[in-house]
Amino acid sequence: MLAPLTQALVLLAAAVFLVTVARRLALPTTLAYLVAGLLLGPHALAVVADSGTTRLLAELGVAFLLFTLGLEFSLPRMLAMRGEVFGLGAAQVAVTASVFALLAHLLGVDWLPAIVVGGAVSMSSTAMLLQQLTERAELNRTHGRLAFSMLLFQDLAFVPFLALGALLAAGATQFALGPSVAALIGGVLAIVAVLAAGRWLLRPLFHEIAHSRLRELFTLTVLLVVLASAWVSHLARLSFALGAFLSGMMLAETEYRHQIEAAIRPFRDILLGLFFISVGMLLDPRLLGSVHELGLVLAMLATLVVLKAALAALVTRPFTTSRFKALRTGIVMSIGGEFGIALGTILLQGQLLPEGLGEPLVVAIVLSMALSPFILNNNKRVARFLLHEQAPTLTAAEREDAATHGIALRAHVILCGFGRVGQNVARVLESQGFEYIALDLDPARIRAARQAGDPVLFGDSSDEELLTKAGLPAASAVVISFSDPATSLGILHSIRRLRPDVPVLVRTQDDQRVSQLQEAGATDVVPETFEASLMLVSHVLMLLHVPVTRVLRTINDIRNGRYAVLRNIVRRGDPRPLDETAEHREELKSVVVPPGAWAVGRSLNEVRGRGVAVAFTGVRRQGILGREPAGDTVLRDGDIVVIYGQPEELERAEAVLLAG
Repeated sequence: MLAPLTQALVLLAAAVFLVTVARRLALPTTLAYLVAGLLLGPHALAVVADSGTTRLLAELGVAFLLFTLGLEFSLPRMLAMRGEVFGLGAAQVAVTASVFALLAHLLGVDWLPAIVVGGAVSMSSTAMLLQQLTERAELNRTHGRLAFSMLLFQDLAFVPFLALGALLAAGATQFALGPSVAALIGGVLAIVAVLAAGRWLLRPLFHEIAHSRLRELFTLTVLLVVLASAWVSHLARLSFALGAFLSGMMLAETEYRHQIEAAIRPFRDILLGLFFISVGMLLDPRLLGSVHELGLVLAMLATLVVLKAALAALVTRPFTTSRFKALRTGIVMSIGGEFGIALGTILLQGQLLPEGLGEPLVVAIVLSMALSPFILNNNKRVARFLLHEQAPTLTAAEREDAATHGIALRAHVILCGFGRVGQNVARVLESQGFEYIALDLDPARIRAARQAGDPVLFGDSSDEELLTKAGLPAASAVVISFSDPATSLGILHSIRRLRPDVPVLVRTQDDQRVSQLQEAGATDVVPETFEASLMLVSHVLMLLHVPVTRVLRTINDIRNGRYAVLRNIVRRGDPRPLDETAEHREELKSVVVPPGAWAVGRSLNEVRGRGVAVAFTGVRRQGILGREPAGDTVLRDGDIVVIYGQPEELERAEAVLLAG
């Protein structure tokens, strides 16, 4: 076995290479990590050891994923989904566990171990499903929301199955009610502790940390919160992920949500990759050596996937009006999970399963997880094939793409960057009857903008192919709204190679690199700091009764002199506070209204009557967006409400929409 540092280097090199190849082939990165684990794990090249430390770090990766997901699911949203979590989730676990327990008993497993087998098979991989649903922008779709409800309940249901499995492995022959009740009470207390800390401690804590203006302290505090909540959950024999999710859900109601997510993302991505690698390490190709073992594993795999999908779709049907959505949910939930592997390992160690049955079952669960990218990528096609349904001529996304393509063929403005400045420019252009296409690299912003009906494309604005797709040959002008001059220079070079004559307006913070931007092809450069100063100067002079003509002449002279008068200032020595813009930044947000939400059946005026101080800019229903909805618009379940305002007001509006 190689030294630990050498193992880490080999693992990193393999991950970088395989993820690059996966991206080139348009395959999920999850698959690349699984292959890396399989090749380098103890059952193949044996380069990396499957140690307790590796498994711990992998579990923390799942905890970080659930923490960031909790930042997207506030407490009011969870209260609105309680029927799905405890109704649908309980039904899925109970029905699936019962059917597979019966099958295990028919194969010769005693009843109590068979119940644990049923529980193991009923579990699905939270990390894999949520990661891929998020990448495919399906988490807020009906099947994604229902699948997420089941996954949440599975985290809770794992506790009694784990308690029963541990008792049986320790030699108990009867189920002991006392330890199970104690474990349940401990779990409830842990959940209450995390929720209470989130409600009364985390918000004032982050308020003080943010005002300290130390970014490293902010990041350290985020790590402390994630690990502490996971630790409390672990003490109660719950999963790391559940405690982390609850703490993230509490922080979702603060104005620091976006900064927290940005701070935690690098740790999450690295550790989550390690989790997928650790799953790949569990695959033992030697168990597939003989025809008999291979046939047994494949039979178990087919039974697990098909039967789990059918049972999950069956219990989902009462919770949705569509057979298609119920079947999609079932297909998503058909894969196995890390909890199932843990329960299967406990049964194997306690020799509670017949020889030749336990190991193939664990391998089948791992294989189902390895196949998850293909299963999830094709869930819509498989559902339509099984139901003999034809896909609609154009989906909502395809209609939006077609509309964007139509704009690209006409005279329009290209906005490079769709942050606050880019969106403000877009609103003014829209109000004056000009069309635009925006480019941005923030997936969350793109998703919200597309739900709001804005023509936005995901990608790097300096990518010449993307610029062509955005209609640069037909564009009337280009606006680069990024504040970083280096980014703007790269975009300018790409634009000028494709279209030397198009006017390009560039935003920059000051005029230090104005000449460089103009030499690169900028038609005009707007230094925002100086322009804001000029606006204040003009208002002050007019308040002092200076003639308007003299004010305009003064402003023009300052501009023509490249703001020389404004450069003689004393710069501040302290760094900008972390929350300087977060508390006062207005932004766009979309809220999905689930069944059971308070706003279902109520009008927007009733929502405003609860003290909501945001602008309702649109309501999307069945793929059709209605802009500037009237106050008497009655909301239905499944509607996507687009709101605009400050972060705290947005959270308040979401809380009212979901929980009243």
